[in-house]
Amino acid sequence: MSFEATLEFARHADQADPLRTFRSRFAMPRGAGGAELVYLAGHSLGLMPLTARAVVNEELEDWSKLGVLGHETARRPWIPYHENLTAGLQALTGSLPSEVIAMNSLTANIHMMLASFYRPAGTRTKIVIEAGAFSSDRHAVASQIAWHGLDPERELIELAPREGEDLIPESAIEALLEKQGSEIALVLWPGVQFRTGQSFDVGRLTRAAHGAGCLIGFDLAHSIGNMPLSLHVDDADFAIWCSYKYLNAGPGAIGGAFIHERHVNTRPRLSGWWGHESATRFEMKPEFRAERGAAG
Repeated sequence: MSFEATLEFARHADQADPLRTFRSRFAMPRGAGGAELVYLAGHSLGLMPLTARAVVNEELEDWSKLGVLGHETARRPWIPYHENLTAGLQALTGSLPSEVIAMNSLTANIHMMLASFYRPAGTRTKIVIEAGAFSSDRHAVASQIAWHGLDPERELIELAPREGEDLIPESAIEALLEKQGSEIALVLWPGVQFRTGQSFDVGRLTRAAHGAGCLIGFDLAHSIGNMPLSLHVDDADFAIWCSYKYLNAGPGAIGGAFIHERHVNTRPRLSGWWGHESATRFEMKPEFRAERGAAG
């Protein structure tokens, strides 16, 4: 099908879209005249699924009737609530069940991941991001560098497109890693660049980073729910995402993280009660025993 900038072509494309029936599952905002809007802002906030209102009301009803007992006896008990999301996140990210967890905001998860994966030592002190990265990513990375007593002006590499171009080819990232890999501790790269919409080959970039002795993580805010992912096979070290864009989870919804299984027992971590193994969590003992996988 060749693109044409005509209303007739748009209607034909709509009819040929195998996913067209999904449109009816979402609430469509309307303009001042009452007509449905053409909603092209899913990259900022996904539309509300029509089922969301009933589910939220069920949770409020359980809370009002059960109080603290809802932790174990609600229709969807709250203590293991995150486990209800594991299968979906596993499928969306191409991961093992133990490698994914729903938690926190995207920025909080960046800090959690960098606390474990950014360990500047010797000559390996730099972090690579793309020029024009989402501001929160840059703020988080720069603050982590400063947290280690280093200067972000020296230790943060922001790789830009070539002059006169808008996109960053994977070959440019590979060239940077080949040239400066011995100075780079970690790469934090988007699956999809939020300004340009450019998607990147996660497996290719992971191989390049590992070949240079670097760790690599991916910001999947604009990737998850938008494109196929295979994080486990691609061997990414970690990834983070939000859920209010292409996962349509709503404003304030929690994000998630992926940690490859090979890092489960090898990385330092910031520990807390909910990361303690579930079988003994409520014993409240002072010793920390991590839950298996990303949940720990």
